[in-house]
Amino acid sequence: MRKPVTLITGANGEIGHGLIAHLAGAGHQDIITLDLKPLDERLRPRVLSALVGDILDHNLLQRLVSEYEIHGIYHLAALLSTRSEYTPDTAHRVNVEGTLNLLTLAHEQSRWHGNPVTFLFPSSIAVYGLPDIATKEKAGRVRENDYNFPTTMYGCNKLYCEHLGRYFAKHYRQLAAERIPSGVDFRAIRFPGLISAVTVPAGGTSDYAPEMMHAAAQGKPYACFVSPEARLPFMAMPDAIKALTLLAAAPVGKLSQRSYNIGAFSLSAAEVRDRVIRAFPRAAISFEVDTARAAIVDTWPADVDDGPARRDWGWRPEFEADRAFNEYLFPMIGQFYRQQG
Repeated sequence: MRKPVTLITGANGEIGHGLIAHLAGAGHQDIITLDLKPLDERLRPRVLSALVGDILDHNLLQRLVSEYEIHGIYHLAALLSTRSEYTPDTAHRVNVEGTLNLLTLAHEQSRWHGNPVTFLFPSSIAVYGLPDIATKEKAGRVRENDYNFPTTMYGCNKLYCEHLGRYFAKHYRQLAAERIPSGVDFRAIRFPGLISAVTVPAGGTSDYAPEMMHAAAQGKPYACFVSPEARLPFMAMPDAIKALTLLAAAPVGKLSQRSYNIGAFSLSAAEVRDRVIRAFPRAAISFEVDTARAAIVDTWPADVDDGPARRDWGWRPEFEADRAFNEYLFPMIGQFYRQQG
């Protein structure tokens, strides 16, 4: 008999580390993971099975279907924003075709065991594309349906995958004549810039904030690639994990939409730098603007309106800026590198 499991793709990433620890600690059903690299050994005891492979590998996905009964999917695997700009064709294959493969798998699993498959998708503020700085400053807290004109391949991929998920959840039928619902319960969160004290940044355009902290904790100089005035919404990783699990647990009847903004705090790059220098007085942080990467940040909102998430499924961040930096980020990052040394 096949085991009921939750599948986490891209499990070695920043979100995957925290999510596995949370789900395993909460006594969640068995977890299986899929990543291009072997799962971090620290996480291995927490999961039933850790597969190494590609979400574009149909044979591997069929193996999953044959061995496990999948009731939930956290689809974290993606090629991130900066890397996607260098290889847009690869980004499309991984981010769009990979997501389509997983949505199809979810549909097939639901038809097999007769229950909806909850599909959690981490989207991004990269889905937005504000035309200029003046508009960004006037826009204030941007709502989900505003400025959906992404300027990057990553943003295009994420926005399209949100539409794919909505299509599978509301419109897709295996056989049109039967009018049988797909069984895919798709739910997406548009994350702001995420900052983790445990994992090192890996190619996101908002990574200048965590990169500052990790460099300072190691005593290394850091040249920030955006201007001091560049502003984005950010979130500490524990709140990102909380949001995913809250949305996953929300009754479907409470959800008024398929994609949700969430927010915690908004800071300029200069404000992040000032906090880092207060915590690490010897930090050497300069600004050397990378025109291409900085231009991407300028098209993303300075803050987001997360009213629907607060109303529909009780979203509230636990880590505002002061608590995020002083109680989570600085102590844990400092401890991490002290242990490394």
